[in-house]
Amino acid sequence: MTTQPSLFDLQHHAHQSPLTIRELPVSERPHTRLEWLGTSALSLRELLAVLIGGNDAFTVVDSLLRRANTIGEIARLSYADLVAVPGITPTRAARIKATVELACRLQNTLPEDKFQIRSPADVANLLMIEMALLDHEQLRIVLLDTKNRVQDIVTLYVGSLSTAVIRIGEVFKEALRRNMAAIIIVHNHPSGDPMPSPEDVRVTQKIVDAGQLLNIDVLDHLVIGYNRYVSLKERGLGFN
Repeated sequence: MTTQPSLFDLQHHAHQSPLTIRELPVSERPHTRLEWLGTSALSLRELLAVLIGGNDAFTVVDSLLRRANTIGEIARLSYADLVAVPGITPTRAARIKATVELACRLQNTLPEDKFQIRSPADVANLLMIEMALLDHEQLRIVLLDTKNRVQDIVTLYVGSLSTAVIRIGEVFKEALRRNMAAIIIVHNHPSGDPMPSPEDVRVTQKIVDAGQLLNIDVLDHLVIGYNRYVSLKERGLGFN
């Protein structure tokens, strides 16, 4: 459904001061539009107004969008960043952070038939929302059975990743314990740029070599950036 502009959106583009919720006609209030038209018809500003709540919601939304003007930027704001925005109280900040976390958990709760990995995009879709928002590096191991179905996702390292930090035995520890057939390595770049570093390639090669010795397939290593990812396997980096 195409998003239909509301009176608030038209005012915003005309640089007029937004009306309060009570000043709007009932048919133009975001809660009413959501009820009548569905969530997909609402703009980002209207959805945020519903989430933030209160008669001053539009004014607060404007302040928030001046600080971060996309949903991804808003999701990356810390609790402290949010309460620094005029009009965002601790309760409103907590509501926003809880909503972001619910979205991340929903992304990881997929129907059983979608857990089968057929391409790097499947892995990225599984973890992109959550890992792209992290302000630090994490390395996760996706555990797969013989049909490449995801059995579990293990967070192995938090912080700067390097060959000096990563112990190859730990990468395979859960896969060996649970008799998994294959693994996929995933880590993120907080900078938002998913281009693999030389260190990423060296770590990948060590992991792939160890997997061959342990008879566990290392199917890929994905680097997650902001709304982008790179498959080292597709680029032939670290894989023989």
